[in-house]
Formats: sequence, C-alpha cells, structure tokens
Amino acid sequence: MTSFNELKLSKELIRFKSITPKDAGAINFLRKKLQSLGFKCKILEFKDKKSKPIKNLYARLGSKQPNICYAGHTDVVPPGNINDWTVNPFKPVVKNNHLIGRGANDMKSSIACFISAVEKFLKKKPNFYGSISFLITGDEEGYAINGTKKVVEYLKKKKEKINFCIVGEPTNPDKLGEMIKIGRRGSLSGKIEVFGIQGHVAYPHLLNNPINTLINICKKLKEKKLDNGNKNFQPSNLEFTNVFVNNKAHNLIPAKASAQFNIRYNNLHTSTSLKKKVNTIVKTLCKKNKCKYKIEFFVNGDSFLTKPGKTIYMAKKVIKDITKINPKFSTTGGTSDARFIKKISPCLEFGLVNKTMHKVDECVSISDLKKLTNIYQNILLEYFK
Repeated sequence: MTSFNELKLSKELIRFKSITPKDAGAINFLRKKLQSLGFKCKILEFKDKKSKPIKNLYARLGSKQPNICYAGHTDVVPPGNINDWTVNPFKPVVKNNHLIGRGANDMKSSIACFISAVEKFLKKKPNFYGSISFLITGDEEGYAINGTKKVVEYLKKKKEKINFCIVGEPTNPDKLGEMIKIGRRGSLSGKIEVFGIQGHVAYPHLLNNPINTLINICKKLKEKKLDNGNKNFQPSNLEFTNVFVNNKAHNLIPAKASAQFNIRYNNLHTSTSLKKKVNTIVKTLCKKNKCKYKIEFFVNGDSFLTKPGKTIYMAKKVIKDITKINPKFSTTGGTSDARFIKKISPCLEFGLVNKTMHKVDECVSISDLKKLTNIYQNILLEYFK
C-alpha cells in the first residue's frame, strides 16, 4: 500500500479538524504530498478586515498546455453533537466497508482519489504532454470570500490558463455514476426589515404594526411564480428561512419586524433582475401600509451552464465504462466553487454519492473510493492521449 492509496489519504485528511474557516494543517499536508509527486506548489492566503484569513493551494505539474485542473475544498462543516456519532468524526473508522468521518463524503475523499489517480497516471505516462493542476481552498463551506474566488482572480492576473476543470463535489444521489453536474442555479439571499410605530396593543389605531406588512410581503413573494424552468434547469424557488421580531412582551406592538430569504434561480434570471422584482413588491406594500423598509441582498453566485463538449462527453464515457451506469447531466443542488472557476475555464462536477454529506456518521463506500480513483485516472489517460 503506497502513501497515495485513496483510503489511507482519505483517513489522513479527515484527521485534520478543518472546520471552516480553520485549516488545521490540511493545506500544508496536501502541499507536501503534491510536491513529492513533482508539483510546484504555492500556498495563497487571503484575508480582509471583515472575514477570516483563508489558506488556499494552487499546485501545477508541467508548464505546457493543455492544463487540466482538479478543484476541491478541505474545509468541512461542524460535526454537530459528537455524541450522536458512532465514531469520533475526526478519527475515521472503517465499518461495513464504509469509511466514516467528517469530510468522508464532502469532500476530502474526492481529493484523496484525485491524488491517488495522478500518482497512478504518472506511473503509466510520466512524459505526458501538458499540465495537471490542483486548486484547493479552505473556504467552500463558509463565506467563500477568501477562497476560490480570490484564487481565480490571482490566476487571471498571473495569466495562468486552465483548459478544463473537474470539481470533486459529491454529485450522485444514490449510486456512483448517476450524475454529472454541468451547471448550477444561482443563489441570492436577502433580508427585509419593515419599520412601523411601536405602542400598546389596546390602541392599534394609533400605531402601525410592521408584522402585518411583513406577512403580506412574505405572502406576495411566495405567491409570485418565478418561472417554469427549462430543459437545463428546474424552476426557480424563493424560500423564507427566518422571520424575526425581537419582542417578548404580549401587550406591545413592535417597531420592527424582519425576514430573511434565499432564491435559487435558473438562467432565466440574474441577481439584478430578481432584486428588482423583490424591491418592487416590498416598496409597493410598504407604501400602501405607510411603513418604511430596508432590504439587504447577498449574491452568492449567478447561475451558469457549461455546454457539453468533447471533454465532458469523454468523461461521461469513462464514468459509464467503470460504473456501468450512464450518467445524466444535471444542474440541480446548491452552489459550488464551480461558480467562480467557470469564469476562467469550462468545468464539470463529479464526485461521490451525496446521501450522507453534512450528516451524522458521514461516510463513503470503500468500493466507490476505488472506482472514483479509476475514473479520475482514466479521464487523465484519455485527456492526454
């Protein structure tokens, strides 16, 4: 068993308690592994006054084109109540042919599979014509401010060209080989604050209850159908994620009420067009009810679609050959760092089965680890034929 065995590497990565935004040594661990394979590595740490510093890694083997890149993240979500786990989430254990640990599914094991695949590829084809690179961040599960977004900006300034990128997010609903992501819906979050007139509930005629207006706003926004979807995307949806009134008194009408929401939207909209729709409804209802209001928007990323070309169809064939499943192209799910990478390179997302990501006893099948390594290796062999 070599030091680049996918199971061994997965275990080693899971042991780093890299709960976003903490790195805990994971990025430096990968740097050493990749340097031992001949990669030139650069750790990129970005920070600003409003957010935590984040360590990222860009590594490249070779100087010629084409340059195929593997992108992923070492940060993980918190484990929740550790007593609910059957194992320590950061002391990985194999049970019933599954590796259990935080990040086993999302997505430390995918990184391990790619490194293992590269090592096996180099043994078969040490003098390949082109380059292989890694873009690894520690800020995918967090605010994504000082992670891949800034690495992409850095690469653009350095005129570093990536010809194609594989993002190792877990993409398969039930079985390895079911789904390739070729795009994602956009994500727009917002907070609506409505201001009324505070006072005693017995005298409502002298007051203006902001809760009434906020409820009408929420109802109107939910009733407004955004679209029916199209051949590449499911319908857009707006969901309220919190309604808040900081009032513990039963006999007091509050001065302010707020709600937060998120819109997952397809390519029939942009964040700008959706902001206008939300603004129009809020403004109209607040004016009617004589309330002041404030809206804050947070754009997490616009929708995007990578038109399937030669490389994507090649990857699809490799996946089908190994898994015996014909994967379908999809744009479902949440956001990923592909939303930043698509600005400099076409990309696809393919990784493990996502049934246990972010859950207690997050796990991955040992068999799937081996298959995924073979898939990544064969994609490299086909790409550099």
